[in-house]
Amino acid sequence: MKRIIQFHISKGDKYYTAEGADLPIVTQGKTLDELAENIREAVELHLEGENPADFDIAPNPSVLMNFELPQIHA
Repeated sequence: MKRIIQFHISKGDKYYTAEGADLPIVTQGKTLDELAENIREAVELHLEGENPADFDIAPNPSVLMNFELPQIHA
């Protein structure tokens, strides 16, 4: 079972966007702090009333946010 729920983070013009790597969750925030709180809320709502084991997720998982940097020109 997975103990970590991963999200890919990208920055748009006005918002940071988070997309779940293993769960169909998408959310956004104006700051990274707001985004982190929105991710927490979205995960809680997604799993509310569900058995996490049905999603191959351990109870009380951690969240990992992977931030995508713009292209680097070397």
